[in-house]
Amino acid sequence: MNRKLIKLLLFVVVLCPSLGQAQSAQSPLTSREVVALVYQLPKHPELRDEIVEEIRKRGIGFPLTDGMRSLVATKSGSDALLRRTLEEAERRRVNPKASARPPDAEANELLDRTRVATLAAAEAMPDFIVKQLIKRSVAYGTTNNWLPQDNLTIAVAYRANAGEEYKVLAVNGMPLGGEAKQTRDYNGEGGGATSSGVEYISAVADVLKPESKTVFKLADTDLIQGRRTLVFEYEIEKPFSTLNLRAGEATANVGSRGRVWVDRETNRVLRFEQIATEIPGDFPITAASSVIDYDWVTINENKYLLPTHSEILLTSVNGNRSQQSRNEIRFRGYQKFGAELKVIDEIDEKDFPPEKPEKP
Repeated sequence: MNRKLIKLLLFVVVLCPSLGQAQSAQSPLTSREVVALVYQLPKHPELRDEIVEEIRKRGIGFPLTDGMRSLVATKSGSDALLRRTLEEAERRRVNPKASARPPDAEANELLDRTRVATLAAAEAMPDFIVKQLIKRSVAYGTTNNWLPQDNLTIAVAYRANAGEEYKVLAVNGMPLGGEAKQTRDYNGEGGGATSSGVEYISAVADVLKPESKTVFKLADTDLIQGRRTLVFEYEIEKPFSTLNLRAGEATANVGSRGRVWVDRETNRVLRFEQIATEIPGDFPITAASSVIDYDWVTINENKYLLPTHSEILLTSVNGNRSQQSRNEIRFRGYQKFGAELKVIDEIDEKDFPPEKPEKP
């Protein structure tokens, strides 16, 4: 455990002697302990992972209230991992049996079944088109103080023999008409971040391919779309990675790490997180991550597991200036390839509700 976290936990025991007398190191965390931990995050965000591990290991011994959810969101900057870990700790407190982590052997068997199912599904994916509704924001420095930039409506065509191709239909609700061209990404529209480097169909399959030499570790259980899942952390070293970052004409092959959420009944990935690692020091992009949510959609009367929502975060440097970019993406209207997307409505704010802590 991180030394700062150990000192902080000791501080809590000294501050509240009754806590130290009543609890052992392995007893559930109290509300006071959790509050003391999250209060350190604004000054020490690097403690996030250690706090998450402490919650996973010890659980919580108190009902998770809306007040506690709000406090954690405020002090952590609405950190998704910390929020989800606390929610799962609450489910484990209420129903320990249903949320219990399985033995490693059982988890590995699920991962093996998921690998087979995912690779087979990637081979059987139909050609299709879908509309992306994209809300782009920027923040200066590394503040996460997001300022709206623009809204894009994009047609994405997927073909097994050509991958993904993009066609910008409208910017801020204004159709491009004859100006629209089909490209491998939508770079250059307004100067914002693009989804270049994120192949929505192949990303999960690439992580599960044996040649990627991916190292998996069971991290936790979770609830996604009402489905019980196992959360696996993974890491791929750069020599075996297929992840590429693009900044203008420059590209860089990088390593990756992240998490996959696997449905315990269907053996399919419902959420996929990817964080770039081993980025060259002189590359304009200094940090990159994405999260993709998948759900079942119907194309030509058949069901397929495809993206419904994604968020892409990039941090780039130009001289001494650092800037963050965020793309929030909704996928709408999956159709068989060959149809034409004509709907170019302005992005509806209902597709992007205000950020707030999730309720169980």
